[in-house]
Amino acid sequence: MAEHAVHPAYPVGLRLSGRRVVVVGGGQVAQRRLPALIAAGADIVLVSPSATASVEAMADAGEIRWERRVYADGDLTDTWYVLIASDDTAANDAASAEAERTRTWCVRSDDADAATAWTPATGRSEDITVAVLTTDGQGGRDPRHSAAVRDAIVEGLRDGTLAAPHHRTRTPGVALVGGGPGDPDLITVRGRRLLAEADVVIADRLGPRDLLDELPPHVQVIDAAKIPYGRYMAQEAINNALIEHAKAGKAVVRLKGGDPFVFGRGMEEAQALAAEGIACTVVPGISSSISVPGAAGIPVTHRGVAHEFTVVSGHVAPEDERSLVDWSAVARLRGTLVLLMAVDKIGAIARALIAHGKDPETPVALVQEGTTAAQRRVDATLATVGERAEAEDVRPPAVIVIGDVVAVGTTSTGNSAE
Repeated sequence: MAEHAVHPAYPVGLRLSGRRVVVVGGGQVAQRRLPALIAAGADIVLVSPSATASVEAMADAGEIRWERRVYADGDLTDTWYVLIASDDTAANDAASAEAERTRTWCVRSDDADAATAWTPATGRSEDITVAVLTTDGQGGRDPRHSAAVRDAIVEGLRDGTLAAPHHRTRTPGVALVGGGPGDPDLITVRGRRLLAEADVVIADRLGPRDLLDELPPHVQVIDAAKIPYGRYMAQEAINNALIEHAKAGKAVVRLKGGDPFVFGRGMEEAQALAAEGIACTVVPGISSSISVPGAAGIPVTHRGVAHEFTVVSGHVAPEDERSLVDWSAVARLRGTLVLLMAVDKIGAIARALIAHGKDPETPVALVQEGTTAAQRRVDATLATVGERAEAEDVRPPAVIVIGDVVAVGTTSTGNSAE
């Protein structure tokens, strides 16, 4: 093979669906490579006396056929592609020789120079597959450089920093994107990519605002908090704005804080779009009900302490006839209680929980501006939380955690007012 070393490899995408592929060896290399071969629809035969637990699970699931033996001459009959990855050098050499005779493209994990094909560093972003092969000046491979280039390209495609616009007609529609708890790095990869492709972004006040600065100048950003028609008409006005821009052929992103379906009115917007026949994609987001306590060092569950956690909206006081919460049932729960939108009602909520039997000494933590640079944590008990919140001037947005898990976590994460 040495005479071929100075020539670059010819890149090609193999269509292996339904075609026989043989993998020799069931170790770590096979474990890494098999999922992509399975995804390609290949008819895979594994030849190996042993395999890792993960590879064995693939065989048990019927994704591959496993012949539990060493390689034997003739195994590559009618084979299109072979991956040689065993720790038996003699078997590897024999399989490689058969591949050469039968003109079967062959990859060798133990000796790339003896192979007739190389596996590129691959990555995927939506409908794009990135495959990278690099060589030094003498034709030698540099797998680490390939992986680094691959990672940079895929990350750029995913977060929108590498522009790759579609040149086909786009179907107008709306993406309801959960922006996460506030830190711009905590939006999902898909959410960030859709933001980069948007024509119009309608953003909530609690969405990750820093991401808006990254948008190209042509993107129209609409502040949902300033959409007219008054307080009680705001949601209808937002729905109308989504419909109007989508019908104008725009790619619209509705950027919301947390997750669209966790007290976010996301379903109301999805229903309004469906009624108009507008395509809607929902992109889940990291909910502040879990992420903010975690950022403050509080696990919402912990072995031996809490086997459950309950998330409750606190925007309506317990005594209000509009409340849908059974506070007596909530008070009887032994797990963690997480309150959202409850800062101005926490005193009344604490009194209701105590009145229904909750221990007044139950630990409470209020985490304001969680996951952002302004994050701070105020600790109290159920008996004192109303006064503490007022004395420490805790303001929304804040997540309130009630339960013994508050004492499990450290208070060193973020700024804490004891």
